[in-house]
Amino acid sequence: MSDQNTWRCEYAIETSAPAETIWSIFRDVRSWKAWNAGIERIDIDGPFVAGTWFTMTPPGEDALRSQLIEVRENACFIDETRVGDLVIKVAHRIEPLGSARTRVVYAVDARGPQASEIGPAVASDFPDVLASLAKLAETRSA
Repeated sequence: MSDQNTWRCEYAIETSAPAETIWSIFRDVRSWKAWNAGIERIDIDGPFVAGTWFTMTPPGEDALRSQLIEVRENACFIDETRVGDLVIKVAHRIEPLGSARTRVVYAVDARGPQASEIGPAVASDFPDVLASLAKLAETRSA
């Protein structure tokens, strides 16, 4: 694949919230829109486990179907979205740092036609989303 057909990037934030609190927010898929401004509507087709599909509608855009392809409690989940030949995977990792700190990482891996254009567009709000997630988690764990 050429460079324009592959795009990867990571965003991270540190928080005082424990992994279990962050995980409880991740598992509550129907509430993601409360802290993620990039979601107008979201529905999940079953439990928060690998293989389950969900449908997310960004504001003013068409709905996207995604699948949970890996789910590890209190540690990580990865979702995959396919649009034609383009595949976008987002890993959401929870990394305990010790000293009552936790790092949350969103890692994007886009492959296929226009990956170098669409990947950055998909990830453009991730710093804001992570900030909102951390704020909610800290409020819940206080």
